[in-house]
Amino acid sequence: MQIVGYETGDPDPGLYLYDWESAPAVQLDDSAQRFVSLSTGTQLSFKLDERHCAGIQTESGRRRCMNSRGPYCHDHQSTWVCAKCTGTCLKDEMDCFDTHAIYLAGFAPDIIKVGVTKDWRLRDRLREQGADCGAQIRTVENGRIARQQEAAIATQYPDRVRVEQKIAGLGQFMNTHRWKEALANFDIPPANQFDFEYGFSVETKPVSETIATGRVIGVKGRILIIEHRNTTYAVDMRDLVGYEVRSGPLKRHLQSSLGAWNW
Repeated sequence: MQIVGYETGDPDPGLYLYDWESAPAVQLDDSAQRFVSLSTGTQLSFKLDERHCAGIQTESGRRRCMNSRGPYCHDHQSTWVCAKCTGTCLKDEMDCFDTHAIYLAGFAPDIIKVGVTKDWRLRDRLREQGADCGAQIRTVENGRIARQQEAAIATQYPDRVRVEQKIAGLGQFMNTHRWKEALANFDIPPANQFDFEYGFSVETKPVSETIATGRVIGVKGRILIIEHRNTTYAVDMRDLVGYEVRSGPLKRHLQSSLGAWNW
């Protein structure tokens, strides 16, 4: 069986058993196309084998692809053209007429990015990214205006944050002085400011690894935090997509934290 996707989910533990659209999970391409819960305390025991393209989902099921490129080959990767837009529409015909929110997202300890999303998706979008805090700084009538204004604000705040930067901030708090300083540049009512909790804490920065074995500590955006043999690991779930997996103990050598030796 193969890991073909993941859900960042909502970290509310009350949702894990009943609402798969809200629960963090990885999707397996097996006979049931099942989702494996990533709720806190779940014990994962998957050994990663070969990685290849995760294929494509069709109305009749998933179409497998054995191209060696993962997570997706050139034939099956998809690029959301709107992500590259700066206000000059890249489609044949503009279709982003929904009300859009322009927002700032804060990531511990001191990273602030600008972004846009449909107004009704704002809180979901911030959680998907694993933001520690967020603020809706403007509301505009369509996506084109939103992208134009985002591009202007991006001269001051970046519009991308790498996963490695987010992992480096795990276990730290947001610099409130820097965050308040950023908000002072905009007229933002308290109702448009958000703080997020993800239902777990880590005492030290986790070790970056690509594994699917261990006890789940939590999920923050697309970062899965796992404890295995007294070491805490941070896994970019996108890096799991495409791997063939089977149940069994992890045998390969992993980098361990200093705490793993305090027997």
